[in-house]
Amino acid sequence: MRSLKFPIRRRSEYCSLVLQPVVPKLWSRDIERPAEVIPARFLSGKCTVYKLFGLCMVLLFVSLFWLQFSCSGDMSATMHEDRLLHQQQQPPPCPGDVQASAADDPSWGPHKLALIVPFRERFEELLVFVPFMHTFLNKKKIRHKILVINQVDHYRFNRASLINVGHQESGNDTDYLAMHDVDLLPLNEGLDYGFPEDGPFHVASPELHPLYHYKTYVGGILLLTKKHYHMCNGMSNRFWGWGREDDEFYRRLRKAELQLFRPSGITTGYKTFLHIHDPAWRKRDQKRVASQKQRLRANLSSSANSKHTDLSYTHTHTQQEEVKEV
Repeated sequence: MRSLKFPIRRRSEYCSLVLQPVVPKLWSRDIERPAEVIPARFLSGKCTVYKLFGLCMVLLFVSLFWLQFSCSGDMSATMHEDRLLHQQQQPPPCPGDVQASAADDPSWGPHKLALIVPFRERFEELLVFVPFMHTFLNKKKIRHKILVINQVDHYRFNRASLINVGHQESGNDTDYLAMHDVDLLPLNEGLDYGFPEDGPFHVASPELHPLYHYKTYVGGILLLTKKHYHMCNGMSNRFWGWGREDDEFYRRLRKAELQLFRPSGITTGYKTFLHIHDPAWRKRDQKRVASQKQRLRANLSSSANSKHTDLSYTHTHTQQEEVKEV
């Protein structure tokens, strides 16, 4: 028999063989590859239905998350703006509270204004006018009440007659009047609405009114005491339709020898007032009855020789509405 001969090795060689681990090539290849390259396996292979479905789901979730985040941000900003707008648009104080404070505060003065508004079918303008003027006069510490004289018949508009009715309905607690158009809002706080002791005060002067600029114009906004209004025998009731009644009243002021005053030191020019417009256009009120110009001339001559008193005329088709009082 032949004897088998094994090679004689040292013990250290056997130990070195035992200590060396055998690592599969695939495992070593995965460890050496960077982590960022691993997701590329998903896209490197063939394009299957499952891969497309998974990619669509990922994009859908990302889009939903972005949409929810942006909407929540917009809603929070909108709620914040609404809260600020609500704080800025707080309603004016109750007239009763203002009246009590005005009565206790001597800085408001002893006089009280009756703001007379000849009115018909201009509710959009009235909704803006009343709270605006109430706030404006309170800032200037003008004790006042607003009288809206509403013409409810189907005749043409008679502005002068409505002002006469407002004078009759103003009561004994007021001592001066403001003949005020509903579509004219004062924007300059320097405008004076105080008691016109020296004579009639034309707030909407030709230099400031946005539409009318002739020298004898006294319409729009005119302040005068009740005493001066009686001296002029009120306004003429004979002007139906648009225009000429204020021109005739200017001649009454001249006849009563009353000096007309106008604002000074106002630098805002034609931007001093805001002229608001009702969207409804009433052709009826823009027409004059017969010849208003001839009526203007005849009215002065007849009133000089007649005992007729315009202030005693009470329009049977009006409705007086007291809106605000302080």
